[in-house]
Amino acid sequence: MNLPLPDSAPSVPQCSAKGCRADAVWVLAWNNPKLHTPERRKTWLACEEHREHLSQFLSVRGFLKDVVPLAEWETAEGGN
Repeated sequence: MNLPLPDSAPSVPQCSAKGCRADAVWVLAWNNPKLHTPERRKTWLACEEHREHLSQFLSVRGFLKDVVPLAEWETAEGGN
């Protein structure tokens, strides 16, 4: 018997804030200089409501590198 697999990822990118399921509209690019090479970029996604909070969280740690609209990031990354 083959059971359908649950969706592993939402069809629309969602905010990375804990408990938030809103559509993401921002990409917060960051890196931890103790763990990552300078050019490496990790990303969090943010809805409009959580963009500032997540940005501040990363900024106070010196991790935040850039905040870009999701559509612009997808275009620059070739949709990946």
